[in-house]
Amino acid sequence: MDLAFLTPLLDRPGPWASVYLDTSRATEDAAQRRALIDRAAVHRLAGLGVDDRTCVAVRERLAAEPAEGSPPGRALFAADGEVVVDTPLAGSPPDVAATWAPLPHTAPLLGLLDDAVPRCLVVAVDRTGAELERRELGGAAPMGTVEGRQWWGRGHRAPPADRHEWHYRHRVEDAWDRTAGIIARHVARVWPGSGAGLLVLTGDVRERRAVRELLPQQLWPDTVEVDGGGRADGIAREAFDQRIETAWNGHRTRHLDTVLDAFRTGIGRPGEHGTDATGTETAPGAAAQGVPAVVTAARQHQLAALLVQPSGHDPERPVWTGPQHEHIGVQRADLRAMGVAEPQQAPAADALLRCATAVGAEALTVPEAVPGPPGGLGAVLRWSA
Repeated sequence: MDLAFLTPLLDRPGPWASVYLDTSRATEDAAQRRALIDRAAVHRLAGLGVDDRTCVAVRERLAAEPAEGSPPGRALFAADGEVVVDTPLAGSPPDVAATWAPLPHTAPLLGLLDDAVPRCLVVAVDRTGAELERRELGGAAPMGTVEGRQWWGRGHRAPPADRHEWHYRHRVEDAWDRTAGIIARHVARVWPGSGAGLLVLTGDVRERRAVRELLPQQLWPDTVEVDGGGRADGIAREAFDQRIETAWNGHRTRHLDTVLDAFRTGIGRPGEHGTDATGTETAPGAAAQGVPAVVTAARQHQLAALLVQPSGHDPERPVWTGPQHEHIGVQRADLRAMGVAEPQQAPAADALLRCATAVGAEALTVPEAVPGPPGGLGAVLRWSA
């Protein structure tokens, strides 16, 4: 999961109100049911001691939920009278959940903001250019059009039958190659800000393959070609959407396998762990497992991918935190040594997700059926300790 959407949570002091609730409107009594859920959420916050300004901000944000097009659920994070992050969820929380704590309670997002929902940048390519579209949570948003290099009537005019035919074909091929380059450069520019996890190339087979070959190599692992889409009208949307979902599921499975392989390779053999100056266990190489080792890596800005298996006991294990994301330790004395006057406790998963967000790391949920980090917490590191 890309954690960039949590960045606004980094620069604000707590305490934080965190609310998870069902916002679906699939039943006839949905409006009445939603009103009851909204009131229950605000009531629970007030019961936890949340200040009036923050309760009012949450209530007003929930009241502004549109009557149509609501996601299955929402997560709100509010502090000091303002809702700072309001995130649509892929699934409906089973009940209203509210917390009032030093850190935002972000750990439930790993299950509710499900990576099973495609987050794709779809690029429909033909000889004249491309159309870009971002897809997430079943919705689609246009992201612009790319016009390519045109020659001889946009590449569709019948070629001359005389001695100029070779010259014509050469010019058309050159125009197509230039168009592919224009599209590839544009996609490379918009990809970092798209928020997508998969780049889907569709449309004309020849042209989309030419675009793929010209993309930067770092985009290749996140790029697939999918048949059935295009710029013309008459696309079978339902069938195309199903192909995108299949491609996304395959991509995220392969990505998780790759990260887990890197974790298992990097963790080293038992007994190879060392300790830092505070006596905290550190990882031997390119990975860390267990709360002490992962906390140490997070404090040193080493996290590349945080692995969380919710069924383990480590994600809920309390750690000590301070105002900054690097203020994290397994002992209260660790924070005192960093100059934090009033260390506070938080669940390890919440504190580590704050660290991962700050350094641009990703977070992955390890399914219960998949062998994961012992205890439920691990990390692949950017560099070895």
